[in-house]
Amino acid sequence: MKFKILITGKNRKIASSELSKQLEKELVCTAIECQPVKTQLFEAVYDQRPSVILIFVKDEDQKDIKIYDVIKEYEKFHPITVIVVADELNRKMFTRNSGLRKILFLPSDIPLPKLCDRLNEIKNVVEAEDEKTQFVEFDNTEAVEAENTRKHILVVDDDAQQLIQIKEHLKDFYEVTLINSGTKVLQCLERFKIDLIFLDYLMPEMTGPEVLTQIRADGRYKDIPVVFLTGVSEKATVIKTINEFKPQGYILKPTTKIDIVTKVIEILG
Repeated sequence: MKFKILITGKNRKIASSELSKQLEKELVCTAIECQPVKTQLFEAVYDQRPSVILIFVKDEDQKDIKIYDVIKEYEKFHPITVIVVADELNRKMFTRNSGLRKILFLPSDIPLPKLCDRLNEIKNVVEAEDEKTQFVEFDNTEAVEAENTRKHILVVDDDAQQLIQIKEHLKDFYEVTLINSGTKVLQCLERFKIDLIFLDYLMPEMTGPEVLTQIRADGRYKDIPVVFLTGVSEKATVIKTINEFKPQGYILKPTTKIDIVTKVIEILG
């Protein structure tokens, strides 16, 4: 797989108008630019599967930085290096508000040749498949401990906007993991203790009923509550599936905060 670098952040244009071309030339890699917008960032990360996310931060506020918590969903299942290029003030702001656990910080005045050197080091590590030596200069263990005390909800949907919206509804009170494909569900259940699953009914690769069949067939997970997310046109089919598989119900799209929260409280208390 070709080494990929995803470049984002408000300051990415200021850093160098030719940054992407320079990185591709120096590192023989693929450089992808992405607007610092939550939905676009989520889609770019999952579609492109970069090895490195390079974030140029300058004068972002707390709300701006919180969008990067979508990267946390990706790093749960894929090895990735997050590099933040920022001054000391923006570094502290990013540390407090991004929600990311492992970050490499570089100074905002770093020369491009030196940045390329650091990226080349990481590239060599990735290509050698030696994850143990990846760069980590910040590890937010407090965030991990806080998450472990909360109920954990898994949301599975191929619509990035839907995933992000549901997380916004629930993240203040629950740990929420987002997955954009049914093929990753069992992998997630093996890694985390999941208390509730919101499952899209129609998805490519694996449909909701196919995923639910896998879950119910595994004695370790068969009792996890599952709620379908479905469009109105599928309602009759979903009701038939409910009678067959006995999930804990369904919610019609477009979902609302009151629908989601009410269902969570009904099931988890």
